Amino acid sequence: MAPIAVGDSLPDGTLSFFDENDDLQNVSVHSLAAGKKVVLFGVPGAFTPTCSTKHVPGFIEKEAEFKAKGVNEIFLVSVNDPFVMKAWAQTYSGNKNVKFLADGAAKYTHALGLELDLSEKGLGIRSRRFALVVDNLKVTVANVENGGEFSVSSADDILKAL
Repeated sequence: MAPIAVGDSLPDGTLSFFDENDDLQNVSVHSLAAGKKVVLFGVPGAFTPTCSTKHVPGFIEKEAEFKAKGVNEIFLVSVNDPFVMKAWAQTYSGNKNVKFLADGAAKYTHALGLELDLSEKGLGIRSRRFALVVDNLKVTVANVENGGEFSVSSADDILKAL
């Protein structure tokens, strides 16, 4: 399957998260993104070094700049269960607006065509690192990394593309 690209419609799928009342929610991606401009970025795994120290903090720290450029919401997706994603989100005390979404079985990652097989490293099927800008379910920016690189999907890269 070809990776998602500019001009594609964002596929629908179900992702999970814990809401402010600590209730597990399963939510349709389309219900989150329809009628909005959103950033959807993905990482290979929670608590991994590049993801935790570079990729995620950039989007949290620059959230106001994204809002100023018309972005309504920022979503992070990772192939982890919702309990891991909740624990990971809690490590970012300053985060109020990046929603951590779990793709436990990598089904949504597969629908995006962005799976990365890290079985040789003991991690199984994960997500390639990526960042998308989606305007009313249409992809307008698609920055997808090769392998484990971190060169085109940072918050700064996406802000430049907006």
